[in-house]
Amino acid sequence: MVRGGAAVARASVCPAVGLGVWWLRGAEPQDQRACVCVNVCVCVCVIAHACRHLWIRVWVQAGGCLSRRKGRALEVCGLKSAGSRACDCGPGLQGPQPTATMVGKGAKGMLNGAVPSEATKKDQNLKRGNWGNQIEFVLTSVGYAVGLGNVWRFPYLCYRNGGGAFMFPYFIMLIFCGIPLFFMELSFGQFASQGCLGVWRISPMFKGVGYGMMVVSTYIGIYYNVVICIAFYYFFSSMTHVLPWAYCNNPWNTPDCTGVLDASNLTNGSRPATLPSNLSHLLNHSLQRTSPSEEYWRRYVLKLSDDIGNFGEVRMPLLGCLGVSWVVVFLCLIRGVKSSGKVVYFTATFPYVVLTILFVRGVTLEGAFTGIMYYLTPQWDKILEAKVWGDAASQIFYSLGCAWGGLITMASYNKFHNNCYRDSIIISITNCATSVYAGFVIFSILGFMANHLGVDVSRVADHGPGLAFVAYPEALTLLPISPLWSLLFFFMLILLGLGTQFCLLETLVTAIVDEVGNEWILKKKTYVTLGVAVAGFLLGIPLTSQAGIYWLLLMDNYAASFSLVVISCIMCVSIMYIYGHRNYFQDIQMMLGFPPPLFFQICWRFVSPAIIFFILIFTVIQYQPITYNHYQYPGWAVAIGFLMALSSVICIPLYALFQLGRTDGDTLLQRLKNATKPSRDWGPALLEHRTGRYAPTIPASPEDGLEVQPLHPDKAQIPMVGSNGSSRLQDSRI
Repeated sequence: MVRGGAAVARASVCPAVGLGVWWLRGAEPQDQRACVCVNVCVCVCVIAHACRHLWIRVWVQAGGCLSRRKGRALEVCGLKSAGSRACDCGPGLQGPQPTATMVGKGAKGMLNGAVPSEATKKDQNLKRGNWGNQIEFVLTSVGYAVGLGNVWRFPYLCYRNGGGAFMFPYFIMLIFCGIPLFFMELSFGQFASQGCLGVWRISPMFKGVGYGMMVVSTYIGIYYNVVICIAFYYFFSSMTHVLPWAYCNNPWNTPDCTGVLDASNLTNGSRPATLPSNLSHLLNHSLQRTSPSEEYWRRYVLKLSDDIGNFGEVRMPLLGCLGVSWVVVFLCLIRGVKSSGKVVYFTATFPYVVLTILFVRGVTLEGAFTGIMYYLTPQWDKILEAKVWGDAASQIFYSLGCAWGGLITMASYNKFHNNCYRDSIIISITNCATSVYAGFVIFSILGFMANHLGVDVSRVADHGPGLAFVAYPEALTLLPISPLWSLLFFFMLILLGLGTQFCLLETLVTAIVDEVGNEWILKKKTYVTLGVAVAGFLLGIPLTSQAGIYWLLLMDNYAASFSLVVISCIMCVSIMYIYGHRNYFQDIQMMLGFPPPLFFQICWRFVSPAIIFFILIFTVIQYQPITYNHYQYPGWAVAIGFLMALSSVICIPLYALFQLGRTDGDTLLQRLKNATKPSRDWGPALLEHRTGRYAPTIPASPEDGLEVQPLHPDKAQIPMVGSNGSSRLQDSRI
């Protein structure tokens, strides 16, 4: 018990402790009563090292509670982060030392059962690095999930698949596929602290799934940055007094152009003055009328060619913007998650400010209610089409980032005991709520445009990413000081895209670095990042040509669509049925302190794989070739699309055959068993987390007598460390 003079007498062995005892004696009575159960033995040794460093050794053995005020005192005095050094304070303290345990706020950073002369182990991976704090991971994951797809893909899919009817399959896929797989990938990467390749130590034969994720991330990273570069182009074009897509009096406009700003007086000089001023009546006679924003997009920005094989010229302004976007991505990732984790404080939050401004402006426009009703009113006849369900599934995977490898990579930089279950719920709900929110903004503006043009909502905009570069720019011309709002909006698009692009690039870099794994590659990680960025820029050049939009949509529809579904299905099956669902549930319980909820267990084992499998079957039956507006893709282009989709999936069987060939075994069955069982180094990355069946054991050397004493021997087996610091893995079942 800590009682006045007794504490002074005990601390007199080390006079340096007098300050702490003085604080205890001066504590308030309620704090003393709160801590009467604390038994504290403090030994402080001061060793001068180059007259600059101070090493402090703290041993605290707790038999009860420690008040908040006492905990603050330990932090102020530097005892919370004190290093574990041998203490030589007097003859009375020589010999075997008690178990080192830190209570209070520092408890997580101390290894249970640490031994004297051993450095304090913390829940940090010094080799790979960790997030600066948990907020950085959540914001990065939100920025990764909430991307350009929430603005130009989700509203576009609603617009194409029956408005509100699309919501039903979308939320079904979210509940039974999206969130469970999101949680699985986060827990998968966090448990192993490895990227999308290293995690497959769980079952080496399925490492091809990781390579498939890398291929998908490569495809997406190439064309995703092209969309960002177009946003950069619009951003720079907005630095003017009058937006270039506001009126129809530009050299690239056609006589069919009709803008919302000059709808009543028809300012295009090529039209006769005798034309009626009623635009609705005019458009009933000619359905070829287009908006100035649509003509600016197709005839000036893209200079769209007539065929996917007619590349034409490279659009130099787009090429320059592509270089700018890759430079920005590289600079933000120059220090890995340490630098990108700071950038996301702005890139993940600012887009919501602009969306809110546009939402308020959009719902106040005439005709906005018509667009919103088109958005919410279901067309139930389309819900029976398998393509609608396929688009819902692909949008879930596309939006949440499942099967890209990014979730595994970002979670691998978490601390081992982070509550990724909570994070998965927060991030998934935030992402889907943002998609619906952006849909209101889009359809309110589409309703406004349809009202002015006198046509149905479904006919006022192009398909694909052009929706964000046609409908939104048209709406921005209606806002006061429209160039300012245009700058903000396209800056928001840039930030949304960069948040996803950061993770795509980091996924590839982390996979390469983890796969090589030596000290040289860790020190040269910046050069790896630079090499991947340069390769991405070079591969994106064809997408800046006059046929670039055709190739962009081809990659979007084939390279990053149902290949994601196949990869997710195989990953789910391999973990649940090859590795074993009981083993994985125990891993999660060891990491989080509780097993996954029953709902997720059922989804992982039965529901999610079944839904994904049937969606694939229905999609094959009702497959339709890709089109862009009225352009029908030729057969050779569709074949290239299938090859891109196959290139990511084919990695799985090819690597499985390769692994079977190099695995020991007299028969094929033995080789198959050896290739699918976990490797010896599968498990938590840090030694202090390898408990239970992952606990390495080495007999203590009789010469030094050092032995790790577990704090809870009935619950876990703590690593045994010899004098040479070596260790080896041993299966607890042997």
